[in-house]
Amino acid sequence: MSPDLVFPLAVLVVGMLLIITTMSSSFIARLPLSAAMLYLAVGVGIGPDGLGLLTLDPLKDASLLERLTEIAVLISLFTAGLKLQMPLRDRRWRIPVQLASVSMVLTVAAITALGVGLMGLSLGAAVLLGAILAPTDPVLASDVQVSDPGDRDRLRFGLTGEGGLNDGTAFPFVMLGLGLLSLHDLGAGGWRWWAIDVVWGVAGGLGIGFALGALVGRAILYLRTHHREALGSDEFIALGLIALAYGLAVLCHAYGFLAVFAAGLALRRIDNSPPATPVTAHAGVSTEDVPAEEAPAHMMQAVERFNAQLERFAEVGVVLAVGALLAVVQFRSEVLWFIPVLFLVIRPLAVYIGLMGTRVEPTQRRLIAWFGIRGIGSVYYLMYAITHELDPALASRLLSITLAVVVASVLAHGVSVTPLMRAYERRKTRGRVPAEPPA
Repeated sequence: MSPDLVFPLAVLVVGMLLIITTMSSSFIARLPLSAAMLYLAVGVGIGPDGLGLLTLDPLKDASLLERLTEIAVLISLFTAGLKLQMPLRDRRWRIPVQLASVSMVLTVAAITALGVGLMGLSLGAAVLLGAILAPTDPVLASDVQVSDPGDRDRLRFGLTGEGGLNDGTAFPFVMLGLGLLSLHDLGAGGWRWWAIDVVWGVAGGLGIGFALGALVGRAILYLRTHHREALGSDEFIALGLIALAYGLAVLCHAYGFLAVFAAGLALRRIDNSPPATPVTAHAGVSTEDVPAEEAPAHMMQAVERFNAQLERFAEVGVVLAVGALLAVVQFRSEVLWFIPVLFLVIRPLAVYIGLMGTRVEPTQRRLIAWFGIRGIGSVYYLMYAITHELDPALASRLLSITLAVVVASVLAHGVSVTPLMRAYERRKTRGRVPAEPPA
């Protein structure tokens, strides 16, 4: 194919994909399908085994793929933070916190044991694999996340919070794996890993992000309500705060993912309207015409709408790239037993143990155990490791396992999400799942 035709054909395909997705979104929502499955199929179609419009080398193009997936995860983490309006003192927060800590550690430990005992990996490689695959994905899990800030459902709240937190809490284990492979300094006796990678990385990321989110949000609202300044450009709030929180956290050697999630969480809290109370829509109303008391809600609506659209664009780009990568990866037979063990044994056990002591109904617990969706976050961590001079042979093997898990998750969870969530909502309607008490 002539090089002059590649770009216009690629643009044509992407344009058709976006239009078809828009026109068929309601139809797809009624089927046991997900938009990610469509993007994945198109990615395969435009890859080397199809039209050849998109060819990627996972080792040579690792830096590009790292940045692409990093941007997608950052946007999605900020969106996840914006969705969670429950007060931090609410006991529901125990669900995502325990999933992102206890269940995360158990998942990494279980994958590490399998990697060393059955797959013949070194300890460092096995820990790295566990860290890559342990976090659930905030990008592809939108169908099981909270639909609005007033949603108090423990299932959706837990999965949303888990996806927002564990993409950051997985980072210490990535650094541990790299350190055991002599690609990162753990310090004598591991002191640097504990002090910097674990304690400061997590606490600093959350603290920096939350402080910036609260400070920026309140400063903008003050200017708007008291001086009628800083009006308009609500979309820049999302982009600016994501960049500010991420950049400052990374420069301070804290985790930018956690900072961005916490920034979204803090920004949501400047809207003091009750979570269950619908917010008055101001579609087509300029910022200048909004009453002062409704300024927080108006700003949050604008930021949420823009960020949700941005998240969809990022999802399209990354999943298309994943689909194109499938043609250049040599999949190993070990994925045939590893994927079922991860989905049906490790994830459920980690969830059931991690949720001990929480008020989660059996039906909700089973669905949380199943919807441990793996996706773009795992691809990011893999590319991060590759760009840190991971051995090419090990990189190829981890790539085979990771992409197989991601594709299996897109298919299995994409097919099951619609019927399972509809059945869950019917059980709630019939009273078989107790109604959520007010916050």
